[in-house]
Amino acid sequence: YSTISLSPAQSRLSHYRAHYRSLCQLPMFQLTATPARALADEPVHIRATGLAPLQIVTLVASMKDEKGYVYQSKAFYRANEVGELDLTQAPSYGGDYVGVHPMGLFWSLKPKKPFRRLLKHDVMNSPFWVTLNLYDSVSLQVSTTDQPRASQMVQRWFSGPGVQRVQIREGRVRGALFLPPGDGPFPGILDLFGGRGGLVEFRASLLATRGFAVLALAYFGYEDLPEKLEEIDLEYFEEAANLLLAHPKIQPPKIGVISVCKSVEIALAMACFLKLVGATICINGANAIYEFPLRYKDLVITPSPTFLERLQVDVIGALRLRHYKGDARNELNPKSVLPIEKAEGPILFIVGESDECLNSREYAEQALEQLRSHGRSNGRMLVYRGAGHLIEPPYTPLCYASPHEKHSDIVLWGGDPVGHATAQEHSWGEIQKFFREHLTQTRSKL
Repeated sequence: YSTISLSPAQSRLSHYRAHYRSLCQLPMFQLTATPARALADEPVHIRATGLAPLQIVTLVASMKDEKGYVYQSKAFYRANEVGELDLTQAPSYGGDYVGVHPMGLFWSLKPKKPFRRLLKHDVMNSPFWVTLNLYDSVSLQVSTTDQPRASQMVQRWFSGPGVQRVQIREGRVRGALFLPPGDGPFPGILDLFGGRGGLVEFRASLLATRGFAVLALAYFGYEDLPEKLEEIDLEYFEEAANLLLAHPKIQPPKIGVISVCKSVEIALAMACFLKLVGATICINGANAIYEFPLRYKDLVITPSPTFLERLQVDVIGALRLRHYKGDARNELNPKSVLPIEKAEGPILFIVGESDECLNSREYAEQALEQLRSHGRSNGRMLVYRGAGHLIEPPYTPLCYASPHEKHSDIVLWGGDPVGHATAQEHSWGEIQKFFREHLTQTRSKL
């Protein structure tokens, strides 16, 4: 036999061809997220193809908020027998959640800096950009130098096409009015947040995308409004409600109010004393006036006492406020309990059983009993096991604890990620159904 010697150039060429053939035999990983551009309350269908049969992979979601803080989540999955992965069917075996949760990568996002709450401020001009990365093994710690085998970028928008934002500075009223596309008229809603102050718009903009005209109302800590909340002037909220109802695109004769935490007291007072309120939603709030007096014309409701000695400190060092406010019916000032039997419209109480900020279930049950004792049946309660205090639109990450706006202490909000996510998804549909049922006269308008 004879020996054939290859030149160095021929040897390199042979090596490159062999390497190319081996690359062609590797699976071509592909990661898809549909739709890649969606509203923040819409689900995304995530799939991976080109994997080896039964291969273990890591899926990582990451994003930055508007201040540059990083949020990240991860889950470990196994491909099926043909090398495909569909998050609507496949369970996560570990990571930030376990089981079949198609949107788990979104609602399990956690801040790299502890105790951050993910909030969208600019709801009209930019989305949250979420990067989905696939790694072909179990990756407990993913660094910036690790190269994913496949990636996909997803946009999460907080307003839909055609939604208008109108800055409101009329009389004393400060806020932002969100109008759906079209001539209307639309059901009108006043959107109130709690003790953080300022102007919070993300819920209003999403509800406007769903066909409601929503006024996100600031009532302290914004522009020329009082810097701190020292009393509740119900006439300010009456002025805002009248302004909303007078808009030509608002469907008369009444408006709805949605509230959370401290603003529940305001919403219930509006339902009691203002005839133009036709439907009220209370998310994890009290049935009495606490901390600050409420004034309406000649009426003054003095607050029920609070008890600093009932504050508790959680294992992570956060303050548990659950028992801080006590039970107004059994304390020193029972007149602070709101007379909700005077409310003409329906009231929906949304309650998280794992709320660590307020004993919100007890307050809602007291309110319902108060209605029944006066022969009224216009109250209803939805209770969600595992849900914490901050029940927000679907797929919003759970904020278990964060700094209080008034001081630097970390406040415990509570909730477990799976139960909280389930509550947000279900309650969002119930909120829209409730307002459509009680505010819409001609359903074809929606």
